[in-house]
Amino acid sequence: MIKKVDHIGIAVKSIEKALPFYTDVLNLPLIGTEEVDTQKVKVAFLQAGSTKLELLEPTSEESAIAKFIEKRGEGIHHVALGVDSIEERIREIKEQGIRMIDEQSRPGAGGANIAFMHPKSTSGVLFELCEKKGMKG
Repeated sequence: MIKKVDHIGIAVKSIEKALPFYTDVLNLPLIGTEEVDTQKVKVAFLQAGSTKLELLEPTSEESAIAKFIEKRGEGIHHVALGVDSIEERIREIKEQGIRMIDEQSRPGAGGANIAFMHPKSTSGVLFELCEKKGMKG
């Protein structure tokens, strides 16, 4: 069902200010940045072995990331699990009694289809299902 940990999402106030720690101190290569208008965030992906780190900067005070930072501060936001057949995975997870934030997948960063599980059903961890059609990793 789960292929791998695709990425770990980290909420930051400013990618520009946070990035030097990841690229200069940890020496992680920057894969790229993009804005995801539907989520009101700017993201930067860094390669960390076979897993990526996703820095998430809010582009609006209305974004979920802005609200997260306001409530909890900067830090780990979610763990994304790489899957095939995301709609099937959503159905199976719901059948197991797990509450989904997203009842159907939606577009995410990097061309992925994503869906989040509600942390109240997962012992407080926000898990994201992430399917990348036609892409490796």
